[in-house]
Amino acid sequence: MDVQNKVVIVTGASSGIGLATAKLLSEKGAKVSLVSRSKEKLEQISKKLSDSVAVPADMTKPDEIKEMVRQTEVHFGRIDALINCAGQGYDAPVERTDVGIFRHIFDLDVVGPLVAMQQVIPVMRRQGGGTIINVSSGTALMYLPNNGAYSAMKRALASISLTAKEELQHDGIVVSVVYPYITLTDFEKNTIKDPSLMHEEPQGTMPFPPDTAEYAAQKILKGVESGEPEIFAHDWMKKTAARNL
Repeated sequence: MDVQNKVVIVTGASSGIGLATAKLLSEKGAKVSLVSRSKEKLEQISKKLSDSVAVPADMTKPDEIKEMVRQTEVHFGRIDALINCAGQGYDAPVERTDVGIFRHIFDLDVVGPLVAMQQVIPVMRRQGGGTIINVSSGTALMYLPNNGAYSAMKRALASISLTAKEELQHDGIVVSVVYPYITLTDFEKNTIKDPSLMHEEPQGTMPFPPDTAEYAAQKILKGVESGEPEIFAHDWMKKTAARNL
């Protein structure tokens, strides 16, 4: 899909990968619906991005997601793409995983994107097609200590995405999943951590330096433009996926 003049919903658009993606899409000529909980931040961003609109919504609340999609369609008259970037991390050993926190993050990282998909699919079907990009995580391809819950959620999102791809291909709706690597954003700062990990020393060093949010946004744009089912931040991640999935 060529994004010029296309209407794109970007969740998590107030910071990190979501913000970088919204800026990149705007630079490419897309009309962007900016979604996050922060109304003031979104409105400030919208002033700087042409053909954009701030649509505040809590992605853990289905009614707000439904209203967000409705408002976007009313404002722009159509919806060509949905990019689910909103999410939060949770680090905890399996033994100490808090079920309440797990459910909250699951609502944000998995159920929210699912509800958004369910709302845009009928719109896209009426229009004759569209694109959905769900942002998973490189951790979904690995077995990392203290990442069991988060990895499970991101694997679930990837599975839903690739299943939807098969179900919707005859409607002209393309569904892709993007696997970012560690990215220079506030994601780690905002990750919920089990108290047992608060003072734990980092184990080893990262095999590769972290990516910028702008680099991750380029990968998301690649997914939109190419329609490839899976977009990996780096080629080495493909080998990891082949070994572990």
